Amino acid sequence: MIKTSDFRLLTSCLNNAFMKLNFFCSSVLLFGFVLLFSSCQEQQQLDTSTHYIDMDIGGVGFLLQPTRPTVQLPNQMVRMYPIRKDYIDDQISWFPMSTVSHRNGELFGIKPVNSGATSDKWDYKLTYDHDLEIKKPWYYSAWLMEDEIQVEYVPGAKSGMFQFSFEDDDFSALFKSLQSGGFTVTDGHILEGIEEFQGMKAYVYGVCDQNGEMGIKQLDSGGARKIGYAWVTNTKSGVSSIAFKYGFSFISIGQARQNLEQEIPGWDFQLLKANGKDAWESKMNLIQVKGGTESQRRTFFTSLYRTYERMININEAGKYYSAYDDQVHEADHDFYVDDWVWDTYLAHHPLRMILHPDQEAAMLHSYALMYQQSGWMPQFPLTFGDNPAMNGFHSTIVFLDAYRKGISNFDYDLAYEGSRKMATSGTMLPWRSGPNCSLDSFYYEHGFYPALHAGEEETVDLVHSFEKRQSVAITLGHSYDDWALANMAKELGKENDYEYFMPKSKNYQNLYQPENGLMMPKDANGNWIDIDPKFDGGMGGRDYYDENNGYTYAWQVQHDIPGLIDLMGGRAGFEANLDKLFREGLGRNKYQFWAKFPDATGLVGQFSMGNEPSFHIPYLYNFTDSPWKTQSRIRFLLDTWYPDNIFGIPGDEDGGGMTAFVVFSMMGFYPITPGIPWYTVGSPVFEEVTINLENGNTFTVKADGASSVDKYIQSAKFNGKVMESPWFSHQDLMNGGTMHLVMGSKPNKELWKHSDSGFLYD
Repeated sequence: MIKTSDFRLLTSCLNNAFMKLNFFCSSVLLFGFVLLFSSCQEQQQLDTSTHYIDMDIGGVGFLLQPTRPTVQLPNQMVRMYPIRKDYIDDQISWFPMSTVSHRNGELFGIKPVNSGATSDKWDYKLTYDHDLEIKKPWYYSAWLMEDEIQVEYVPGAKSGMFQFSFEDDDFSALFKSLQSGGFTVTDGHILEGIEEFQGMKAYVYGVCDQNGEMGIKQLDSGGARKIGYAWVTNTKSGVSSIAFKYGFSFISIGQARQNLEQEIPGWDFQLLKANGKDAWESKMNLIQVKGGTESQRRTFFTSLYRTYERMININEAGKYYSAYDDQVHEADHDFYVDDWVWDTYLAHHPLRMILHPDQEAAMLHSYALMYQQSGWMPQFPLTFGDNPAMNGFHSTIVFLDAYRKGISNFDYDLAYEGSRKMATSGTMLPWRSGPNCSLDSFYYEHGFYPALHAGEEETVDLVHSFEKRQSVAITLGHSYDDWALANMAKELGKENDYEYFMPKSKNYQNLYQPENGLMMPKDANGNWIDIDPKFDGGMGGRDYYDENNGYTYAWQVQHDIPGLIDLMGGRAGFEANLDKLFREGLGRNKYQFWAKFPDATGLVGQFSMGNEPSFHIPYLYNFTDSPWKTQSRIRFLLDTWYPDNIFGIPGDEDGGGMTAFVVFSMMGFYPITPGIPWYTVGSPVFEEVTINLENGNTFTVKADGASSVDKYIQSAKFNGKVMESPWFSHQDLMNGGTMHLVMGSKPNKELWKHSDSGFLYD
């Protein structure tokens, strides 16, 4: 059946054809029209990638956070989305002028209202119609049904513009300082505001057009703090719209004004909208696809869009404020913040290393500068400083990965210095930063983080009361980090450091329990702690693991997969354990499991598609004698857990951390071990994917016959040469060329059956 959109396209093509053709026999006409429709459809597919972005995908969180319809320019600091619970909520609380950091609060709220701009109106909810809401990365619009107000918004890099259209002459837009701060109004149309948050400040300089007049009121909220309100009202009879534009800054009011005047000197809303669309199309068109279903294209391009939310560039006209030393720095380079590297080192950073290597270098240079400014390498470098969330020093892995992929235009020596300090002097405890403690000293000496028995009282005050020791997760994560640090040292010719850190990369072996093929906790005496690896360890398993149970953490050895294979008894045992993972029951009801492991969503057996530590696991079949199982698993997981609807993200998306996995997997390959510049092959969703590289080359994945049924690779060539294994190098990709796969409905079980992966980890 032809979809409505396709029918419109066909009609357009037919009309054009009739204008050019006077007569043909019906059979020739039919054949020509089919070709013409196919060509038009393909052209639409290639030229309008932004058409497929659906910002509602994932708008209802499976158990935790929903996605937000974030409106911004790619990797820029002004980010706006309507404040509501999730997609199901039919009321909007307000609209922010920007956000603090990803999922860390908002700055400078604005709310359109009728019948006077009194402060009590701030608690009034704005009812909207989902079907009349327009959400694009560069443009937002909503119709507020009860108030009969149209809200429109377009973003700049460090600015934005709202436009309100209304029916009631008694229209106002109410402003509120959401944190601690306030506003001033001058000349009746200029708004200046300051927000104080997390030890730093944000500034706004805004102007309303001639149809509005501004006022201000400062309210006492208990004596300890003042919250500022301001408003703009229409002052001309017969006026039906008011526009408000603003500049945003982390430096000063004056800089906010300069940002506004530079980016939005006039009032041409449509021009800003068009420029924003152009900015997004330039990013989306870096990857072009042919084939696949419309649903798959929607999932793919929406995922690609989400990878541009973070990190954000906070350089403002040659200077930036850094919360890492509380200074304003003069700089001719970009400075990026807002990254959760535990989530992003796996796929998000590697994707950017392909699409934007220079930008990735600037981001990593920012990491090194943050170390230089603060004395510690950040773990989650947010706008307002480091947040030592989760566990591990995984920026070390990203530094190595970039360097080995030829991205060296950042201060690699400084990055190494900071990484080494973290490994030798920083505490490994989750959600803590600063000098090491007795548990870290134990790890240095014994090669594992010690765990407590059930009911045993914590003896180390520094341990987070909720996050606990995470003893197995810490041991595995730092084994990978030390592997990366050793190889960073090797790249710099620091042989002594290499010899010191490389043995530590084998520490994961100290917690492998052969009896059950899992990583299990030990106490300080080196004795196994008898637990149920499916369920024990408190909330999120944090006594031993983190957000996932022992079945997920059995596979957290990306840096030494051959070593893990040996521990599991060779390729056959490794494959059997993988099969078991995807088939093992929970041993209890789902509601019991999720009450303790809410992050472990997207379940297939004990496999959790909804959390980052699982991303590489389905690709591990490429290290067995059944690589076809990777193809089967990946397609099943994509089809099951990433549909193009409001439930289309199985876990927390984390600002590009999860959707980068989707982009890679739908293209048909994945960076299974960041730090090793090679990719492993999955099962391409599209018949053709072309990546337009910044160096002028193009890399293409052709998958002849790819479909929902034809998902198995029958044969494979790279630049015309038969692929002897399911791997290709980053250099091969960046040099351009074609990986040509022939797909079929049944697996070719002989393909790559005995391929050797050892060379990757030598």
